[in-house]
Amino acid sequence: MRPESSNALPRWQRLTIVTASWSLALSGLLWLAVHYAWGAGAGELPHPLEPWLMRWHGLSVPASLFAAGLVGAGHVLRGWQAGEQRASGLALVLAGAVVVVTGYLLAYLAPESWRPGLGWGHALVGAVALAAGLVHWRRRRPVGPDRMS
Repeated sequence: MRPESSNALPRWQRLTIVTASWSLALSGLLWLAVHYAWGAGAGELPHPLEPWLMRWHGLSVPASLFAAGLVGAGHVLRGWQAGEQRASGLALVLAGAVVVVTGYLLAYLAPESWRPGLGWGHALVGAVALAAGLVHWRRRRPVGPDRMS
């Protein structure tokens, strides 16, 4: 078992953010695969799974925003003040903000002509956010005697 860092999230918060993040990532990746392999992006009618995958993706958004609020309320500030994992944490926060804005634009405001480019940008930044989250999680530092204060 991996030792926890001094700024470790409580288990329930970690499970909340991991579950919400993977739900977003999987639903988005599956939608991309279905859309571009068999659906409207492949020149066919929309695949019957496309709307269901988008509903799943949209349902994951409030859970992810809730999870981000949990983390932002303490973990981010404490980590920044301690100087821990600033690069991966900042990448995660910035990528998350861009994904939220681009997702909102795609859902409500973007003209049809913007949708393809904005959609690919949204997917790319979502992948960056997932990668930054994995790096951030993998680089947790163990608690040592010099890190207890």
